[in-house]
Amino acid sequence: MSIDVIDLRDFYSQRLGIVARQLINRGIRERWPRAEGQRVLGIGYPTPYLGLFREDSERCIAFMPAAQGVLKWPTGRPALAALVDEFSMPLPDAAVDRVLLVHALEMSDDPEGLLREVWRVLAPSGRMVAVIPNRRGVWTRTDKTPFGHGRPYSRSQITELLRQTWFTPTAWREALFVPPVSGGWFLRSALAWERVGAAVSLPVAGVHIVEATKQVYRAIPAKRERARLIPALKPVLLPTPTRG
Repeated sequence: MSIDVIDLRDFYSQRLGIVARQLINRGIRERWPRAEGQRVLGIGYPTPYLGLFREDSERCIAFMPAAQGVLKWPTGRPALAALVDEFSMPLPDAAVDRVLLVHALEMSDDPEGLLREVWRVLAPSGRMVAVIPNRRGVWTRTDKTPFGHGRPYSRSQITELLRQTWFTPTAWREALFVPPVSGGWFLRSALAWERVGAAVSLPVAGVHIVEATKQVYRAIPAKRERARLIPALKPVLLPTPTRG
């Protein structure tokens, strides 16, 4: 289900990919305007967006799943990206403050397992932002962009997935209202598309941007054991047998 890392790199080097990154970055920056002193982890193919936090965060690293592949990031500097098993990340419990998921959930064969691993490495006060293709969006109708690969989600499906994996959604935003067309007019008017789409709540945005917090105290269903009725036993005196 995963898309190759080379295809992802090539998309973000094109004009359409550059515009998509700018529009999604607006939504991420709205939720996380700063990250001073924070430990930031990106999962999937997050490097086009981690530049928002690389300079001011305490630490900023990228984990890319083995099925996808990995590219060196950032270029010209010591590498901060690694190839990992997405279900067994090389981090201790509660190791990071922020987690950014991009091209991750929709590509994963086990999204619940991935989110439970994110829950493990996220600090109790940490926050997660996930960029997820919208099931009703026009960007999922074509496989010419990475958002047309994997499994798209509706808002209700995302909410249910987060609750099953011990997260609470706290904020929503949509992005990529502009059609995925490389024509100059569409790309030049992309910001206007975003403003109009957000103002009238159009349901055809390309991606959901959802922020969620970690549930530290999870509700555990209580099972009451049924009382077993044991009859009361009373001692009975038996006559002593006589020898004949």
